[in-house]
Amino acid sequence: MKIAIAGTRGIPNNYGGFEQCAEYLSVLLADKGHDVTVYSTHYHPFSQKEYKGVRIKHVFNPENSIGTAGNFVYDYLCMRDAVKEKAEILLVLGYTTASVFFPLMNFRNSVLITNMDGLEWKRDKWNSLVKKLAKWFERLGARHSHYLVSDNEKIREYLLNTYGRDSSFIAYGCEPFTDPDVEVLSRYDVEKCAYGILVARMEAENNIDMILDGFTASKETGKLLVVGNLVTAYATRMVEKYGSDQRIVFKGGIYDQNHLNNLRHFARFYFHGHSVGGTNPSLLEAMASGSFIIAHGNEFNKAILGDDALYFKDASGLSEVINQFSAYKNRDQSVKNNLDKVIHTYNWNSICNQYEDLFNKVLQK
Repeated sequence: MKIAIAGTRGIPNNYGGFEQCAEYLSVLLADKGHDVTVYSTHYHPFSQKEYKGVRIKHVFNPENSIGTAGNFVYDYLCMRDAVKEKAEILLVLGYTTASVFFPLMNFRNSVLITNMDGLEWKRDKWNSLVKKLAKWFERLGARHSHYLVSDNEKIREYLLNTYGRDSSFIAYGCEPFTDPDVEVLSRYDVEKCAYGILVARMEAENNIDMILDGFTASKETGKLLVVGNLVTAYATRMVEKYGSDQRIVFKGGIYDQNHLNNLRHFARFYFHGHSVGGTNPSLLEAMASGSFIIAHGNEFNKAILGDDALYFKDASGLSEVINQFSAYKNRDQSVKNNLDKVIHTYNWNSICNQYEDLFNKVLQK
């Protein structure tokens, strides 16, 4: 098959979840003998035209000069090129700046498949106008894509109930962490099983303030490492509000994946506050690292973790969970169960096979 993947900043991944998905998926599909192209921004640090058997096309993106609006230009140019090159499958990862062009483009012989991601219009960082635009983009993506992919069963239900469109449930993937090294902890002044950790973008919809409120009100004596970029206004407010609590340590961004995996692996517990839908890659990474997870109790997180986590709905509920944590008897079994999910369900080879099966199915139709 001739496959094009758009909607990301490009590969190899140096940005986020969709880029990671594009990298793993494209390389595995190329290994299977398919003709695969991934679109990358013209300023991507990897400037070569091929990566592990995948063709790379660098396309102009004015995001650096005009902001987010540049992504509309970039997505349009990527999709236009894919159609021109007669890609049989055009997989677009995310709809936010691409779907506005779906009704306008003549896809001719290309089948458009969109991974719908989460509920972008629920992001607290956006004002009401931007949220309305995001909802409109979602509607365009759901109605004008030939086929839809959802990465979470609850997103699949949402798309079916809201737009009457079924989608193929195909999760994100993750690699199990198999080489823990306790010596890494000394660099962060923590000891094995004597600290908690929170790894997230410093954004309101990740419920950072709720988690920190709950933690400060708890009787926990160990440290809480807060890992995430601190350059946003929201992050600045969090540091100002909670920085006086000696237990809370804002580490900023940590970009060494081995260090992150070890910090998650040896933590007493891991907080996950993501709440806007879909399957968050950082949650899978925590599961793959052997973390015990205390998660925001929304339907998307529960669809992944099931009974293998503890949940909170508000700060007081989290304080109660922390205070009673020592009495929880199923920690080790829950960690094992979540790791088994990564191995058997959130497995890149399995996910690649599911995408390949979908592509074959739609082309046969």
